[in-house]
Amino acid sequence: MKYLITGGGTAGHINPGIAIAKHIRHKDKDAEFLFVGTRKGLETKLVPREGFTLETIRVRGFRRKFSLDTLAAVKDLFFGVMEARKVIRRFKPDVVIGTGGYVCGPVVLNAALMKIPTLIHEQNAFPGVTNKILSRFADAVAISFKESSKYFGNAKRIILTGNPIRTELLQSERDKARNSLNIGPDTPVVVVFGGSRGAERINEAVANMIIKHYKGYEARIIFATGEEQYEKICSMLANKRTEGVNLVPYIFNMGEVLAAADLAVCRGGAITISELAAMGVASIIIPSPYVTANHQEYNARALEQHGAAVVILEKDLNEDILYQQITGLLKNKEQLGKMARNAKKIGITNAADKIYGIIQEIAKRK
Repeated sequence: MKYLITGGGTAGHINPGIAIAKHIRHKDKDAEFLFVGTRKGLETKLVPREGFTLETIRVRGFRRKFSLDTLAAVKDLFFGVMEARKVIRRFKPDVVIGTGGYVCGPVVLNAALMKIPTLIHEQNAFPGVTNKILSRFADAVAISFKESSKYFGNAKRIILTGNPIRTELLQSERDKARNSLNIGPDTPVVVVFGGSRGAERINEAVANMIIKHYKGYEARIIFATGEEQYEKICSMLANKRTEGVNLVPYIFNMGEVLAAADLAVCRGGAITISELAAMGVASIIIPSPYVTANHQEYNARALEQHGAAVVILEKDLNEDILYQQITGLLKNKEQLGKMARNAKKIGITNAADKIYGIIQEIAKRK
């Protein structure tokens, strides 16, 4: 079978598509794949890195207020629809899978109108606008939180699957990961990341924490700033004591890093939450206040209620509070271990298999 997967912009939309593709490839050795994204999204780096072919089309998001940029977005959408149709006709997929982002709009809509079986996957409790629109046309909607079903009132079919977890995360082992990263078995490891684009407030708080408090021997810190803010954070930490700090723009080997980690400091995106739970990693979550319906805090509180995370709201974040929370948890190994176990209890590790089953079912109706 031939599978066309579309999703883009952030890693939160791209990685589920990659996880689904890898699972399908494991089940069907003869499967053919094509990813469709945009030229400016992170998919241009992540998809080829995983060995999949990527084609791009023109499309961008619409601003809430009308402006000249709105006209440009309409123009790009028109061309994007035409380009998506050409890609579909050339590749001739048996199934089209959308995992979110503006690029899904013209691709999934075209496929549905061409009577090709379609599925969309929604990662968050509060769906994006594109997926809500597409749910009217798709053959099935796979959701990750039961609460999101009420936003898909016009969908033909809704199935709770959870978020697919990348195979390399599920297969990662702590001892092997630490050995690969050259980290001793007893060294505390803290991984910090704010999403694929980074999080300015988290970056600044962590950088100031390192400058003000970090001694170098307390823990190994793996600090991913996001590519846009990497140079700024490098400048902040220049000529400061940073031994034991691995500063990187993006973590490509997240499976290894999370397997090695004792504690994660991160945003509350749905994929992040799902991966932390599936791998059993204790966390300090600083949800982004700039997202629709404040859904990141909702995600974060779910982990906190299960005793798997500590939540710090961005308005309360500073280097002192962050340092106190990190060192307090690292010193209390019993609590840290309990948080990790609690995370593992609520993790869903078979979402990709559930989604694969749905895909095979809708494909048979063709």
